[in-house]
Amino acid sequence: MSERIVLKGRPAYPGKAAGKALVCPDSIQGWAGVSEETGCIIEAGHPEEGKSIKGKILVIPYGKGSTGWSGHFHSAAVAGFSPAGWLFSHIDSRCGVAAAALEIPAVADFPEDVDIFSVIRTGDHVEIDGDTGMVVITRQ
Repeated sequence: MSERIVLKGRPAYPGKAAGKALVCPDSIQGWAGVSEETGCIIEAGHPEEGKSIKGKILVIPYGKGSTGWSGHFHSAAVAGFSPAGWLFSHIDSRCGVAAAALEIPAVADFPEDVDIFSVIRTGDHVEIDGDTGMVVITRQ
């Protein structure tokens, strides 16, 4: 039997996306965090090191590293390794630029009583609506 959870955040970039969640509570570095050749997380010691961001719903708190953070995700996307969508617990300028540059749906800024890192697990099926802020998580 599957479990269905519905969350509401703030719409951050329009569009709809669905895919498996890749949950990174400590975010992912831009430079030396994601391979622009493979789309895999290469940040040394990262809990999801070796996993691909391609087609995933990335669940992260904020950008991690310098202002060039979004550029590294853009380079990976140009090479064909784009996430399907973003969920940000609290969006910052790096994340906003990444969502817009990649034109990928995003939902952000969830209520204080909602910890998306406790609710969503890597591998959950997640549907996001960047127009309304609705997020549906389905877990088997």
